[in-house]
Amino acid sequence: MLSQYKLSLPALTADTASSGASLLLKGAQANYGFVPNMFTYMANSPGLLATYFQGHDQFRADSGFSAIEQEVVFLTVAVENGCEYCVSAHSLVADAMSKVPAAVTNAIREGNTPPDTKLAALSVFTRTMVAKRGLPTRNDVEQFLAVGYTERQILEVILAIAVKTISNYANHIVHTPLDAAFASRAWSDCRAAQ
Repeated sequence: MLSQYKLSLPALTADTASSGASLLLKGAQANYGFVPNMFTYMANSPGLLATYFQGHDQFRADSGFSAIEQEVVFLTVAVENGCEYCVSAHSLVADAMSKVPAAVTNAIREGNTPPDTKLAALSVFTRTMVAKRGLPTRNDVEQFLAVGYTERQILEVILAIAVKTISNYANHIVHTPLDAAFASRAWSDCRAAQ
């Protein structure tokens, strides 16, 4: 989904961004081999970009979730928020880097639960936290904990929701064009047409 209003702010480069944002864009270039379009627009707000990177990096390094579980959370949030850019990008990352089984990624992209019981519980809980604005029922939490996740990981899901909300909302209002690198996993939110 895209906002009715589209920001007129330009995509920035390491040469045109402020010094703080420039350093982050250079870091993205070093880490990914290119600077994804999303970052070039987010660089218009150095605080937004820095907050995104800090939260993203902390979640990746210290959430207690495996790489596959991390993608399940990020994909679920992006689908729930209807972010076509992030679903596309995370689908490719899931396939190529995190080695998420295609059946898991495709189920989430289609709005379904993954076939794996534990990953299904993680996806359902994440979706519940987004939909209920962080107000899960006791039963929602108990189902999440029953498959082996911890209370601390509830807070990590909240961190991932915050990180993805930053990127999802920015992409909605910027109308971020999808990078060619993610085109093979382009996703369109069928709910937008309803």
